[in-house]
Amino acid sequence: MRAVTLKINGESHTVDVSPDMPLLWALRDKLDLVGTKYSCGIGVCGSCTVLVNGLPMRSCTMPVASVAGAEIMTIEGLDPEGMHPVQVAWNEEDVPQCGYCQAGQVLTAVALLERNPKPNDEDIDAAMAGVLCRCGTYPRIRKAIKRAAREGDDS
Repeated sequence: MRAVTLKINGESHTVDVSPDMPLLWALRDKLDLVGTKYSCGIGVCGSCTVLVNGLPMRSCTMPVASVAGAEIMTIEGLDPEGMHPVQVAWNEEDVPQCGYCQAGQVLTAVALLERNPKPNDEDIDAAMAGVLCRCGTYPRIRKAIKRAAREGDDS
């Protein structure tokens, strides 16, 4: 065990963990940030996605020591009131079904819009391909991202 300091959602947290512990388990088990979900455990499904220095990353396969000092954002850090344009669009387009993949979907969409504020269908499909939705709400996900992009134009 070793003390590792992580900057999560703008706050520093020191956790006493094995350096090779996956970030997912440090978030969920040590810091009680349970919005990040466990599903496949091998970095394929995207349910565990968090933003690391603004990029979507799979927390289930990322050793906690590898992100010490990085800016980490979980779904809890986006907007606690749910008023981020992507969160609002998600609700307005009725994207969630079971909701399990939503944290990964939303954070991936946020990262996409940060680097490409006016994505087309191909851009959206390429960016979102790494986060699987078993409920198949892909058309609504695309609509929500386009809505959030339009809303971003208004600000």
